[in-house]
Amino acid sequence: MTAMIMHSPTLPMASAAPSGFWRNSLAAGLAVALHVIVLALLMLGWAPQPPTPEAPSVMHTQLVMLPPAPVPEPVAVTPPAPEPVVLPTPVKPAVDPRVQAQKLEKAALARKRVEEKKAEQQQQRLASEQREREQEQQRQAQQRQAAETARAAVPASAPAFDSRQYMPLSKEAPEYPERALDKNIEGDCSVEYTVNPQGRVENPTVLDGCHPLFIRPSLAAANTFRYQPRIVDGKAVAVPAVRNTFHYRIK
Repeated sequence: MTAMIMHSPTLPMASAAPSGFWRNSLAAGLAVALHVIVLALLMLGWAPQPPTPEAPSVMHTQLVMLPPAPVPEPVAVTPPAPEPVVLPTPVKPAVDPRVQAQKLEKAALARKRVEEKKAEQQQQRLASEQREREQEQQRQAQQRQAAETARAAVPASAPAFDSRQYMPLSKEAPEYPERALDKNIEGDCSVEYTVNPQGRVENPTVLDGCHPLFIRPSLAAANTFRYQPRIVDGKAVAVPAVRNTFHYRIK
């Protein structure tokens, strides 16, 4: 770095600063001297001692087994004997004869009401059964009356006709009821009906004396009958009160 110094005519001239070359030469000489000394020591067998490593610290542990704690023996505790309980002796209240008589009277009345109610229910049931029988008799009477009315409806000019000789052109035999077969029941069942102008069966009814097991198959078989229409004065007419008897026999 170069500095410019102005010379004043009034100030005296200062001495010049030493040159930097000498300072650098001194430092280089010292460095060379140190290297020479170290090299001489190495040649003479000197070696720097490495630092002694510190011994690691060791922690020693020891397992100590403690004996188990003693278990205390159970102490038998005897419960105190319960104190006897003294029950008070019940004292029967004095019964008033009038109250007792009223209770007996009420019980008798209650029994009487129950018996009357049962008798009333029995009478109602008998009356209901009687009404059902009367209704059944009325129904049968109406059917007979209808059959008689149908007979009377035949024109007077028509010749006498025997319905027993009025045989169907085709018919199917009734099925024998299984219950009747199991019980070995035999019998006859007569069915009365009207044959319309087309030769078909209408309003079949079972006459008295037919076993209840034979009613349904007899009516079903009668509905399958087909007849030759009866012709009167050139017109087909209905034939009432035609009967057919089914015979149920076990062979």
